[in-house]
Amino acid sequence: MRIVILEDDTGPATMIHKAVAELGHEGFIFGDGRALLRELHRDSYDLYVVDWGVPHVQGPDIVRWIRRNVDERVPVLFVTNRDEEADVVEGLTCGADDYMIKPLRVQELKARIVALMRRAYPSAVLQATTEFGPYRFDLHRREVSLHGIPVPLKPKEYQLALFLFRNTGRLLSKDYLMAELWGSGDIDSRTVVTHVSQLRRKLDIHPGNGFRLTPVYSLGYRLEQVDARHE
Repeated sequence: MRIVILEDDTGPATMIHKAVAELGHEGFIFGDGRALLRELHRDSYDLYVVDWGVPHVQGPDIVRWIRRNVDERVPVLFVTNRDEEADVVEGLTCGADDYMIKPLRVQELKARIVALMRRAYPSAVLQATTEFGPYRFDLHRREVSLHGIPVPLKPKEYQLALFLFRNTGRLLSKDYLMAELWGSGDIDSRTVVTHVSQLRRKLDIHPGNGFRLTPVYSLGYRLEQVDARHE
């Protein structure tokens, strides 16, 4: 998972980054709110750890922007030295899912991150299948069918398809897709474009089947569920 750390103090930022890494996630540190907002127009993340008093655009305004523009399932954790009850109320009211007061306790931080991740991205490992409209994914056989008819997909196409459907409604940048599905392999964005094009064709993704897969400002893709009756 990719986790944003909005923190302008080097000490806490490094500590949070280390905790995130120890949980097996990738952390991205931002020192001011304006720089983060620029990045959020280009890329996607899975969880936000946000300090309150950062330069240029402060934490509450960042959280409000996230709630207006990013999938509401993406969790936000406030980490701040503001400990008044009114601050906690404001932090949660503006859209944060949890609130921690500095100085941080590392194990508690890890536990809260794990809890937020579990709540936002419930594991589907124990499920045999998962369905999205007419699309049915067999998670054990790693197969997908459309209206009950199996659709042959290559392994990477299957991974990409399942990832897109599990993130319906989210803007997924090409860089994000490459990092999540291809890791650090020697590929470029054309690989993503090719795979998305193949999936759209093989899975017959169009409003008549309840979904629309579109490029967004040449940055990436968004799979959206639509009402086929009104298309």
